[in-house]
Amino acid sequence: MASKQLTAEEGAGSGSGTDSPTPSRRLETTFGPGYSTVTTLVAEGSPNYPWQKSQSFDSDNEEEMSDEPLVFTETPSSKLFCLLCERVFKDAVITTCGHTFCRWCVNMKTNEKCPVDDSKLSVVVANIAVSEQIGELFIHCKYGCQQADGGKMGEWELDPRGCPMTVRVNARKEHEASCGYAPVSCPNNPNCPPLKRMELEEHLKQRDHIRCPHHKYGCTFVGTSGDVSHHLTNICRFEGIKEFLQQTEDKMREMQLQLAQKDQEIAFLRSMLGRLSEKIDALEKSVEVKLDVLDESCNKLQDEVMESRRDCALINDELSHINARLNTGVVGTLDPQQIFRCKGTYVGHQGPVWTLCVHGDLLFSGSSDKTIKVWDTCTNYKCQRTLEGHTGIVLALCIHKYGPPHGNKLYSGSADCSIMVWDIPSLEHMKTIQAHDNPVCTLVASNNLLFSGSLKAIKVWDIHTLQLKRELTGLNHWVRALVASTHYLYSGSYQTIKIWDLKSLECVHVLQTSGGSVYSIAITNHHILCGTYENCIHVWDLDTHEQIQTLTGHVGTVYALAVVNTHEGTKVFSASYDRSLRVWSMDNMICTQTLLRHQGSVACLAVSRGRVFSGAVDSTVKVWQ
Repeated sequence: MASKQLTAEEGAGSGSGTDSPTPSRRLETTFGPGYSTVTTLVAEGSPNYPWQKSQSFDSDNEEEMSDEPLVFTETPSSKLFCLLCERVFKDAVITTCGHTFCRWCVNMKTNEKCPVDDSKLSVVVANIAVSEQIGELFIHCKYGCQQADGGKMGEWELDPRGCPMTVRVNARKEHEASCGYAPVSCPNNPNCPPLKRMELEEHLKQRDHIRCPHHKYGCTFVGTSGDVSHHLTNICRFEGIKEFLQQTEDKMREMQLQLAQKDQEIAFLRSMLGRLSEKIDALEKSVEVKLDVLDESCNKLQDEVMESRRDCALINDELSHINARLNTGVVGTLDPQQIFRCKGTYVGHQGPVWTLCVHGDLLFSGSSDKTIKVWDTCTNYKCQRTLEGHTGIVLALCIHKYGPPHGNKLYSGSADCSIMVWDIPSLEHMKTIQAHDNPVCTLVASNNLLFSGSLKAIKVWDIHTLQLKRELTGLNHWVRALVASTHYLYSGSYQTIKIWDLKSLECVHVLQTSGGSVYSIAITNHHILCGTYENCIHVWDLDTHEQIQTLTGHVGTVYALAVVNTHEGTKVFSASYDRSLRVWSMDNMICTQTLLRHQGSVACLAVSRGRVFSGAVDSTVKVWQ
């Protein structure tokens, strides 16, 4: 029901105990489930306010006040409204979330949550400060109101014949208990008309229908004063046991008080039980989270144990090779000066590093982050430039050294099926070739030609004009390895190495191998080597093309091979899926060193001035010397 408030002048006038209300004001009362009575004072033409909804404030007398109007004479503060029922607080309590609500709202709406922070509602303590503040608000005496003539249910108007007093909420019961305008019934004769309390004394003097003092215990006698005296002396059966009845009544009152106290204790215990339940729920969630973390830690630890076992196996294998070399008297290769060590790490890529190439003091690296980074390997060892342009993973890089006036060029192949040309002095993009229908896996430049390998195809490009000159066919799978020597081009495919003449571009020899696809090729002064999918390195004689050795030791695909010439002879570096690099002596075909520093598969190698660079899936490039 809509409610209206008093104007400032009317509110001030209603606070007086002597002023009579104006006829245009009326009281309006509605009933709701959460509050015994909702009553408002209506002034014609004034706006609606929720503060005029009222309710009983005495929790112990809720039923007694269920039909009593409650009218505030002035607008209460908006901070005195409960957010659940949108009315002035009734028996305000503080909940576990720290906010204040009506006790009835919290106890009867246990499934609802705090509208402020969505916490579960549970009573903690009474908000005495708010209750006292509400208790200081002024209201009209209920005996100064009457049902409006011709009005609908719940509409009230001020009764000019009623009580004119306005009192504080906390003094309401005291005033109404003694208010002379309160309606009372004649205690002697229920047939007497309704009386006001201030009229009762005079009424009793004029009437002779006096009830027996023990009528509350069931005695029905009514008569004159003399008759009542005679009745008490000779007839009333309750007179003789009045002390017992009084004691019984006192005990009943005491038991009711104890029952009320027990109800309060039960309410407190329920509140504590609710808090305990919330704590248990929080502990269960905490335990579940910790168990998940523990499971994750256990899985991680198991992975680390497996990696450690694999590393131990590699080290044991290396030790067995060293022992074999010691037993055969080959000790020169154990000179500490010839042991390769990690000298540094280049960090900057946001994805695995798949290809490397070197030009002077510059190192170029291609990555899954679709960029090419240019590193200074001589002075500050930092990234000098990041080349962007590819829309796919950068899989291949190669350098071609031009004579004047062309300058040196960098070529990059990508999973976006294109080849991009970069000017090395300026590090600027020059041109893009849409080279293949599939990713460009490998590049090599030689004899003024650029060779690009992809699925079952090798394309040959003029290095100056970048025009396609020829396509080499007859390949059975992906071409992942291309290496050029002075006169020949070597290409690796599935269990096959083809040797092409650089002048005629014809295949002149085919080497059959085992171990799956060929992922890497290296050429020394005397040998041809290839790394395969099945962890092996096959070695052929460069002149006779006869296979002379198979190097084993890796436990993963051999992704890259690189040749390093030292004063002790030729060394070959191999990089593998097993996250290791191995150093092989080509004099006796023995692994002389295993390098374990990467945290992911080692995918590519590059050599410059006695240094070896390795790129890996861990997004880093390491320097070995």
